[in-house]
Amino acid sequence: MKKILMIITVVFLAVTAHARLRVAATLPNMGMLAREIGGDAVTVRVMSPPDRDAHYLDARPSVMVALRRADIVVSVGAELEIGWLPAAIQGANNRRVQPGRPGYFEAARKVELIGEGKPADRALGDVHPHGNPHIYMDPERMAAAGYALAERFGMLDRERADQFRANAARFAQQVAGRMDVWREQVKDSPGVVTFHEDIDYLPFALGVPVHGYIEPLPGIPPTARHLRDLVSDLSGRQGVIWTVDFQDGAAGEYLSRHLDWPAVQLPSQVPIDGVAEAYFAMIDAWVKTLVAAE
Repeated sequence: MKKILMIITVVFLAVTAHARLRVAATLPNMGMLAREIGGDAVTVRVMSPPDRDAHYLDARPSVMVALRRADIVVSVGAELEIGWLPAAIQGANNRRVQPGRPGYFEAARKVELIGEGKPADRALGDVHPHGNPHIYMDPERMAAAGYALAERFGMLDRERADQFRANAARFAQQVAGRMDVWREQVKDSPGVVTFHEDIDYLPFALGVPVHGYIEPLPGIPPTARHLRDLVSDLSGRQGVIWTVDFQDGAAGEYLSRHLDWPAVQLPSQVPIDGVAEAYFAMIDAWVKTLVAAE
């Protein structure tokens, strides 16, 4: 009997020691980062589809189930998910993923943000006073967040801490090589007009000018007058009109017709189970639209 109990104990300890960290990722891009940093030491559940605006998701029961089972939630932060994540965490009743605990991770806290320190004034539109949260469109900031996530994973699984750090270094190396190529490709790009500020990190990282926004203010739908003003301001220049796949492309098509600029609509998230190659392919697709416009 003692031998049986000893065997059961040894097996239990072995399984526990090598159990995978359970990750609940708010967005597919955060799931990608968790997979790259965690490798085979994590299981990742993404709580939102890739073709939805992260500002306006719901705290669905499936989201709370994912949070209830998670060892760590990996979010973008900077209030991007404020409309649904706090309520979902509260409903999940899981102490491990509460803000302030090791199981709560915000990538945006680990990097410098564009537009940090803006006043929280509704007259300025749907602003984020902590800064632009959409860091996932800058691969270098994602690499920096990856190093921070490796340290957080290491806090939760100390035996694999070095593995997480090595994975983060490999991801950062992949990013560095590609950024040099992308910057060289777009060095003569005429610039872009985007629908919302959610793409800003990519042109800023590449040194590409942003000429304006289809929204007159963040979160405010475009008006006919604003679109006419854009046409007037940009007439005679060259550029590309960018919209994300979940945004209304009609305004972009209007600008395209009147400016004779190409209008492109692409995803800003990897597929639900995406890994680094899917992320790099997504960024590459945006870059190629700039190269084509030169």
